[in-house]
Amino acid sequence: MELKSNNKAKHRSQSIAFGIFRLLSLCIVLILFAILGFIIYRGIGVISWDFIFSAPSDGMTGGGIWPAIVGTFYLMAGSALFAFPVGVMSGIYMNEYAPKGRLVRFIRVMTNNLSGIPSIVFGLFGMALFVNYMGFGDSILAGSLTLGLLCVPLVIRTTEEALKAIPDSLREGSRALGATKLQTIWHVILPMGIPNIITGLILALGRVSGETAPILFTCAAYFLPQLPASVFDQCMALPYHLYVISTSGTDMEAQLPLAYGTALVLIVIILLVNLLANMLRRYFEKKVKTN
Repeated sequence: MELKSNNKAKHRSQSIAFGIFRLLSLCIVLILFAILGFIIYRGIGVISWDFIFSAPSDGMTGGGIWPAIVGTFYLMAGSALFAFPVGVMSGIYMNEYAPKGRLVRFIRVMTNNLSGIPSIVFGLFGMALFVNYMGFGDSILAGSLTLGLLCVPLVIRTTEEALKAIPDSLREGSRALGATKLQTIWHVILPMGIPNIITGLILALGRVSGETAPILFTCAAYFLPQLPASVFDQCMALPYHLYVISTSGTDMEAQLPLAYGTALVLIVIILLVNLLANMLRRYFEKKVKTN
């Protein structure tokens, strides 16, 4: 009887714990849907082809956000071109080449500290290094490099964790067949780790797409109705454009719906990027399994 009562007490405690976890998960989902619903309700009214594919006009109280959309994609692509090779190669070095010991622990601590630095500090550093010292000026190149530095730590950590999850027996088997360490990494380790590495890159791009402080000091333009002609031009970007029309202007009543519409477009872009990441992840996972 005592054993049965103990079992009942354990099952009751487990049910209560699982109920609390379900409730917390449901609360998180409800908060997310509440935010999305609020943005959709306030912003869907201004969404149109003209709003998406035209430039702002009438002192930011009319027109659309096309230059800001294009500028956001330029910055995302530029930061990925910088952060992806640097982050992946750094992760490979830390997991595959660096001797396990104080050096790796030091690099890992510094990487974690770097990922915790406020984004505005990266903006000030990017302005000092890329804009002033290297002479790039306020440009897409300076903004992309600054945003790339911002997301490099996340790519490094994701790459390292993805490579750690691959069993050492695969490395030993490849080396036993006569492959060099570089060949093993290129033909065995990276193909198996690429799905998780891509996930890290997309998470980094998701963070980059919503950052305002770094581009505020390096590339963002307040009002630029034409598209940039080169990487040395300034550009508009959705996060900064949203900040501007929400906090300043000549007619806040007319600008506020545009702000909600801009926020909705930014959310949709991030959603599409995440969907593309999931498609790429599934593609590479199937490719690894078939091989």
